[in-house]
Amino acid sequence: MTKLLVAGSMNMDMVTRVMRHPAPGETIHGQGTNFFFGGKGANQAVAAARSGAAVHMAGALGNDAFGREILSGLSAEGINVDHVIMKPVGTGTAVITVDAEGENTIVLSAGANGAYAPDDVKEIDFTNYHAVLLQNEIPWETNRAILLQAKEAGIRAVFNPAPAMRMDPQFLPLLDLLILNEIEAEAICGMPAGSSDQARRAGERLVKSGVRAIIITLGSRGAVYADNSGEMMVIPSLRVTAIDTTAAGDTFIGAFAARYYSGHPLPFCLRYASASAALAVSVKGAQSSIPTEVQVLKFMESASHGEP
Repeated sequence: MTKLLVAGSMNMDMVTRVMRHPAPGETIHGQGTNFFFGGKGANQAVAAARSGAAVHMAGALGNDAFGREILSGLSAEGINVDHVIMKPVGTGTAVITVDAEGENTIVLSAGANGAYAPDDVKEIDFTNYHAVLLQNEIPWETNRAILLQAKEAGIRAVFNPAPAMRMDPQFLPLLDLLILNEIEAEAICGMPAGSSDQARRAGERLVKSGVRAIIITLGSRGAVYADNSGEMMVIPSLRVTAIDTTAAGDTFIGAFAARYYSGHPLPFCLRYASASAALAVSVKGAQSSIPTEVQVLKFMESASHGEP
């Protein structure tokens, strides 16, 4: 069984559905608000666990009601929370609006995620895992410490640079896999990546910078894979009715890692991750939208037979 460490954010998501997103200074009526467990780290952990990986979560929660609820929710998913630290600050939150087309806007408040420090990861034994998954919702200094510890332990590092930011090129060679969307790819390599052709060129540049492999996700336009052996693949998306795109990228990443680091063939892993993300956008919420292994495999089988 794949053993993954996911180090990153855990949030309480407050999601309001709207017909359209408001313009600056405009007040509009929402169609209802719901609370969901979220955070890119926690989302990826849940996605990996539901796809069959043994997952340990590392990060920080506030010592408050939201934090205790999230901790209980992760445990209920079978995720080990021994490396989750409770901080004397508020739990991270995300205020999300989702419009009638399923597109979202997100405002993050880091809370305890922003207090997760390099000293908090010193006691983690990285040799227990096949790979570690990272994102940009905890301080970069902490991600840097984890990357260096992962390299020393000889385990693979998967990085999702979201929210988008420029990255020090010296750390790219520490990455086994960089998974990012077109906006994040442009922020890192300085060139557009919105189409398959553009994504292929951006992927080639990133690989030349030292990353072993990259996946650029393009939403409904699919995804592009490239690695330092010269392999390049374009993975089409599967058609679904988009209800809520929240956590679609996180679902792709967690599902892919669970399959890939357990030794499944790369093309299968990419199709599996794409199918997982497609199912996620067809359901409301973040972690509540993430499908199980059984659901994904059934969906892949029906799609291969041309069924809707």
